[in-house]
Amino acid sequence: MPSTFKIPFLFGIHSFLLVAPHSPAACSGHIIAQGLMKHNAEGRIQNIRLMESLNASGQMAPGMVGWLISSMSLQQQQESSANVTNIQLDYGGIRMSFHKEWFSANISPEFDIDLRLSFNNKIIKIHVCMNLVMEFCLEKDEFGRRDLVIGSCCVEQSSIYTTVLTEDISPKMKHFLRHFRENLVKVTPHLVESQVCPLISEILRQLDVKLLKSLMEQAVAHKFNQL
Repeated sequence: MPSTFKIPFLFGIHSFLLVAPHSPAACSGHIIAQGLMKHNAEGRIQNIRLMESLNASGQMAPGMVGWLISSMSLQQQQESSANVTNIQLDYGGIRMSFHKEWFSANISPEFDIDLRLSFNNKIIKIHVCMNLVMEFCLEKDEFGRRDLVIGSCCVEQSSIYTTVLTEDISPKMKHFLRHFRENLVKVTPHLVESQVCPLISEILRQLDVKLLKSLMEQAVAHKFNQL
């Protein structure tokens, strides 16, 4: 059985994470996963008001089929819904990579969208998956102290995929769904980023700088030993 070392858990709670000492990337991934679970990241994504966001962003009308918008009254539009369900963040699959002095965390959210339109009682289910990357590093200030620096946190545009899971859809509805999926690709990444990125940033800022420095030094040594 491999030896382990203890890392203080987040937010001052006196419990410990046991991880393999030769795996600093896995250690960081566990820490981020624990924090996301603690702050109910999946619940936050599920509570996204997707239909309102589509309307407010101006993405709804340009991409929708004319026959649909013109045939719906304001009340019918308000009665339509697009709810996020079946969220999976795959906490065990959080991948960490190290380049020069930067760590990057890769998280792959997946979820379904249940679309219901007021003139059609049928719920159409759409599956959405994407990859979110957050970068961070430690930099020395003018006094030689290490400070955590949060870099970019965004969904990789090329990683976004949408799939209609519901079968037996009319031709008109298929045309509508094609535009709807195009709008989802534009809007959902920003909504996911708004929920997940602040949480990861807060998780990292709660960690001890010495711990992060140790992890990064181990990552450098681990990479050097593999050469």
